[in-house]
Amino acid sequence: MQTYIYKSARGCDLHADVYQPVTDSGPHPVIIWIHGGALILGSRKMLRDEQLNRYLENGFVVVAIDYRLAPETRLEDLLTDIHDAYAWIRDNGPRFFGADPSRVALIGHSAGGYLALMGGVELVPRVNGVVSLYGYGDIIGDWYSTPNTFYRQEPIVSRENAYSLISDVPLSTSDIARRPFYLYCRQHGVWPDEVTGYDLKNDAAAFDRFCPIRHVTSAYPPTLLLHGDCDTDVPYQQSVDLAAELSRHGVEHELITIGGGDHVFDVDTSQPQVRHAIDSVMVFLDKHLGK
Repeated sequence: MQTYIYKSARGCDLHADVYQPVTDSGPHPVIIWIHGGALILGSRKMLRDEQLNRYLENGFVVVAIDYRLAPETRLEDLLTDIHDAYAWIRDNGPRFFGADPSRVALIGHSAGGYLALMGGVELVPRVNGVVSLYGYGDIIGDWYSTPNTFYRQEPIVSRENAYSLISDVPLSTSDIARRPFYLYCRQHGVWPDEVTGYDLKNDAAAFDRFCPIRHVTSAYPPTLLLHGDCDTDVPYQQSVDLAAELSRHGVEHELITIGGGDHVFDVDTSQPQVRHAIDSVMVFLDKHLGK
């Protein structure tokens, strides 16, 4: 594994961990792997070894990226990090790590799935495929913009306590210590406002750009959605609705439902349906990127 700085923004270095496949023959198709964490916490180090090894064994270069986190960096600027990572890989990947810039897929988990779906809308040239594990296409539905009953079962976090965890400088990695800020956002239904910097009640139109489900066209990349139907964080309906929109525009796609699966269902690889889901990711990648 080799770590690169793909971008510096306001003094914040953004890193990419590059893993090369076991075979020396190339050029290799590329997976851009995007971590979750509600855009508020997490890092590129969240990539699980079992899944990474499957990608490498199947001949893919894997580039796990960091991006600036909210609310120190608002979503509009955060999305530029995804654009810049893609451009960096296309420009430098062939000579640095044998990448084939014409064969690229985005894989993201949760908020990373959201960013992958946004990449399907915005990245040019179009990527070859998008894989979203328990991601979402609509950031302003009731599930995110109203107080969440599930999270309000925990002690209520005040704005003062939440913002005591927030820095005045941009950062690109964060551990679970910032979770109370996310909890505050879900308990009070203010996540869209906090991560974008816009006021949903008074400027709803400003959020349109940030909802990939509203920008699906027939040119959208082939897409694989994987979601547990008992997800307590990101509603399963988010993937159902997105699949319906992809169908409406004739986009090649598949929705794999994990029966009884909660958020981050892929942690438990002992379950046959989870293993089947990961196998399906490999089939999708082989079809749309080749080896």
